[in-house]
Amino acid sequence: MISRVHSSILQGIDAVGCEVEADVSIGQSGEIKLVGLADAAVKESVSRIQAALRNSGYRWPGPKVTINLAPADVKKDTAAFDLPIAVACMLAGGMFATEKIDDYLLLGELALDGRVRPVRGALATAMLAAGTKRRGLIVPAENAAEAAVVRDVEVIPVRFLTDAVGFLTDELPVEPRAVDLESVFAVSGRYDVDFADVRGQESAKRALTVAAAGHHNVLMIGPPGSGKTMLAQRLPTILPPLTLPESLETTRVYSARGLLEPGQSLLAVRPVRTPHHSASPASLVGGGAIPQPGEISLAHHGVLFLDEFPEFPRTTLEMIRQPLEDGCVTIPRVHSTLNFPARIMLVAAMNPCPCGYYTDPQRPCKCSPGAIERYMGRISGPLIDRIDIHVEVPPVPWRQLRAGDGDGQSSAAMREQVLRARQVQRRRFDGEPRGQTTTNATMSPRQVRRHCKLDAAGETLLKQAMTEMGLSARAHDKVLRIARTLADMEGCESVAAHHLAEAVQYRRLDRRL
Repeated sequence: MISRVHSSILQGIDAVGCEVEADVSIGQSGEIKLVGLADAAVKESVSRIQAALRNSGYRWPGPKVTINLAPADVKKDTAAFDLPIAVACMLAGGMFATEKIDDYLLLGELALDGRVRPVRGALATAMLAAGTKRRGLIVPAENAAEAAVVRDVEVIPVRFLTDAVGFLTDELPVEPRAVDLESVFAVSGRYDVDFADVRGQESAKRALTVAAAGHHNVLMIGPPGSGKTMLAQRLPTILPPLTLPESLETTRVYSARGLLEPGQSLLAVRPVRTPHHSASPASLVGGGAIPQPGEISLAHHGVLFLDEFPEFPRTTLEMIRQPLEDGCVTIPRVHSTLNFPARIMLVAAMNPCPCGYYTDPQRPCKCSPGAIERYMGRISGPLIDRIDIHVEVPPVPWRQLRAGDGDGQSSAAMREQVLRARQVQRRRFDGEPRGQTTTNATMSPRQVRRHCKLDAAGETLLKQAMTEMGLSARAHDKVLRIARTLADMEGCESVAAHHLAEAVQYRRLDRRL
């Protein structure tokens, strides 16, 4: 007797359909065969399934069992096939019958006692069920919350193999899991940090406000202890709240990596990823023998903070140049090409020299000019060119450190400026043919020429800056984009000379230190 159960294969962060077929020959001697390009984790499932069936009160359906995972030319590398294989074998062995099996996708790893353990990619599988017009999916109870955020799909949570069988035979009523998205965002979308905690550094706060308003990348330069890390950690508090589509995109990446907490449904706040400078290229950008998203994709719709920027290997840093431009990471392989989303806001921090005190007025720098030049040379010019804003973060004077509460700008005040500028940009780009343009930082060169027109004073100032600072064509466009953001923050229709002057000041590394 042959049975067929529907499941999914996780490729990158996307789920593709997979059929689990089982053929049981009762009364014949033979062996158990599992075919369909399964790796060791899947081949070992037979022993787990046999123990799970026995300890759940069921028998193994027969001596000769053939299990096929289709399509056969796609590698299967997860224990999530345990539950669908077990159900397929039981159906083929005539242990129960159901008319529901074609309506649901099944996913789950089995323990030896019949418990259903959580797996990766439940959200992507729910999206697959919705896209293929399935009624729903049967998943481990720990994964039900993340899968339930997909609308019009029934998510059946099961804790034991017997729960799945009981639901399919209508002997055990199981309520589909539901998630109140509004309450999730209301409860989880809060921050425990605030820019008011940062003493002084009002010029750096201004630069970060501009960066958040136009989604510009930032490089902070300053001595140790000046507050660069504190500033970066608080940047998400002034960014616009995550929308539901943005949250689903980001959550899907975390689901594929298995990084969601048990019972967590969505990421309600923008992620902040802070990889160490010893991170490998694959861990930062993505890849591996079985390609998985890296830190840059885990920061999708959030902030990627690279502290000690020059300490990262140069080859690793060069790999983030393409994602910064395109908003995605492309991992080519022989059999396929995977794309991981990476629409991030890069925030980097570095010291001005190896000892860190080149710009500190209180502590003498012990580095030679050659050492400083070699240190700065660890970051390539093309990468620096792709970072919009370079801002100096000086040491904080004692008086500002001891200032009372309320003396510095809070996240609420800064967020108000950001939201006002983002609203202007949303209205501007609603009618644009290029769908990816949502902020000033993503404007195409044609859009820059259209929306960043200068008066005579602005043209003169820009020409002088280009001549004296030797700005590249890319830096020229980035200065205009920043100036456009500054104008949006003030509610100005056109870019004025003072907007351009402030934008030029943010090209710190285009001048001598």
